[in-house]
Amino acid sequence: MKHKKNLWNTAAVLIVAVLVIMAFTRGNLQFWLYVAAFTAWSIWASVKHLIPFLKECHFRRELEKEQKRMVDEQRNPISPASDPVADVLLRHVNYRITGFLKASYPDATWNWCEEYPEVIAANGGKGRIQVFGIDEYNYGEVTLDSNANMTCSLLKVVTLGEDNNESDADTDKPKPPVPPQNTVDPQVWFEQHGRDVLSKLINDLSGYGYHSLTIRENGDVTIDQGDKQITKRHFRSVPEKMYWNRLVNVLERAGVAGEVKEDGIVVTW
Repeated sequence: MKHKKNLWNTAAVLIVAVLVIMAFTRGNLQFWLYVAAFTAWSIWASVKHLIPFLKECHFRRELEKEQKRMVDEQRNPISPASDPVADVLLRHVNYRITGFLKASYPDATWNWCEEYPEVIAANGGKGRIQVFGIDEYNYGEVTLDSNANMTCSLLKVVTLGEDNNESDADTDKPKPPVPPQNTVDPQVWFEQHGRDVLSKLINDLSGYGYHSLTIRENGDVTIDQGDKQITKRHFRSVPEKMYWNRLVNVLERAGVAGEVKEDGIVVTW
C-alpha cells in the first residue's frame, strides 16, 4: 500500500506537468515537451520507487529461503546420507575410541551398532558399539557431551536361550563363490576401480582399529573380527590369480603392502 500511494503521488506530479504544458504551449513544441516530461518522470519514478520496491521483494524472497533452510536444519540437524563435515568428525571420534580400547586391549577391534553414528559424532549423545578381541566384553557404550568430552564403558551382553544358534550358523556359512568376470590388466583395474574402493575401506577400517584385509578372487573382502571373519562384497571383479603378483606390485607402488595367499591377497597398512 505504501508503494502504491507513493507511486500515485509521483503520477500526480506528471499530471500537473502535462496540464502546465497544455496551458502554455502549442504546436510541435508541445509534443516534445510531453515526451521530455514523461521521460523525466519515468526515470525519477524508477529510481525513487520502482528500484527500491524490486530490491525489497528480492530481500523478502531471500529471507523466506533462509528461514525455510533454518527450519529444515532444525528438523534434520545432519543429513546422514553424505555430509563431509560429519564424516570427518566421525573418523576423529572413531580414532579416539580405538585409542581408548587399544590402550588396554592391543588386539581389540570394534564396529558401531548405531545406524547413523555421524549424528552422535556431530551433536553428542550415547551410542552402542560392538567390540571384538576382548574376552571379557563384547559391547560398549560411547558417550559424547556438547564439549566433545568422551567416555567409553565396556559391557558384557549375554543372550538367554539358544534360539539364535541356527540363524548364527546360517550366517557363518561360506557364500558360494562368484565366478570371476573378464580378465583385466591389474594396473587398469586398480586405476579404474581398486584405488577408490581400497582407499575408502582403509580409511574406514583404520578408524575401527583394523590393520589388514583380504581380497578374495570373487570380489569379496574379508576382515578378522575377533574369533570370526566378516566377508562383504566390495569389488565387481578382481584380476585372475595368474595376475595377483603383478597386482601386489601395483599396490606397493601405491603405498599399500600386499601378499599373495592361497585364498586371496592380504592387504596391510
